[in-house]
Amino acid sequence: MAVLKFRAYFEEDESVYRDIVIKHTQTFADLHGAILKSYDFDSKHQATFYRSNDNWQRGREITLEKYDKAYQAEPLIMSEVTIGSEIKDPNQKFIMEYDFTRKWVFLVELINVSKEESAKVTYPSTTRTEGIAPAQYGTKGLLGDKFIDIEEKYDLSASAEGFGREGEGEDIEEDASEGEQEEEGKEEF
Repeated sequence: MAVLKFRAYFEEDESVYRDIVIKHTQTFADLHGAILKSYDFDSKHQATFYRSNDNWQRGREITLEKYDKAYQAEPLIMSEVTIGSEIKDPNQKFIMEYDFTRKWVFLVELINVSKEESAKVTYPSTTRTEGIAPAQYGTKGLLGDKFIDIEEKYDLSASAEGFGREGEGEDIEEDASEGEQEEEGKEEF
């Protein structure tokens, strides 16, 4: 049984990607779920795959379900279509669009085909993670939820004691003359 390895790039930054292995007999619904899981996205929104070419042009549509929109050709349904049936090229490409209002787009490319299945792997599975995934809702920093705790503990929005307006009343010329005296005292080497 063939095992396919896909690289799912985040469209806006090609340095952010996930490698996913999946059996050729599994469906596009399985691949869709694996991509969302690898990017820490939920599965609450509409989604579709497009068969694509080397120029990332959108071809035949493979949707999660049939949506109320005009189609050039009747769409295929993800849960009914095996991945192996849509592989026409050794470097087959697909475009996955998720959440039609936010338009999350992932460029999915076949990068390897293996004939051997691993008994240790539950397919589909993420085998490589590169880059920080975008936040599905709002912002997600490197600190994540911990930042809120830090902000509340130290009250970063208020000015702290000891960091006031020191030296505002002092004469600027006095500061300048002190700096000149320090320069005169230094020896050149």
